[in-house]
Amino acid sequence: MNTIKKAELLQKRRWRIRKKVVGSAARPRLTVRFSSKHIYAQCVDDAAGKTVVFLSTLAPELRDQKLAANRKGAEALGKAFGEKAKAAGVSSVVFDRAGRVYHGVVKTFADTVRSTGIQF
Repeated sequence: MNTIKKAELLQKRRWRIRKKVVGSAARPRLTVRFSSKHIYAQCVDDAAGKTVVFLSTLAPELRDQKLAANRKGAEALGKAFGEKAKAAGVSSVVFDRAGRVYHGVVKTFADTVRSTGIQF
């Protein structure tokens, strides 16, 4: 019963955030998702309904590092994602934390992406 309530509250936070955060061609939405083992990040142009850049810890270039969904993994993925986004022409994004608290791994990921030159 408790896990159902937690999942419902998480979904409500996601919906509340998504009402306010909208990506465009000029500023795509950078969304990050943490599972128990992996991290997934993507830039989405909501106006066109297209994913501009996608990267996860399952990508071939990161797979050999055996990254987990922790701060070390978030830092490595954030650096690689920032470089890939810059190569795709993305310089400014809107951050979608997907209902998670801006703390710990979410903050580490965001700060590392910022350090590559992507504006939030």
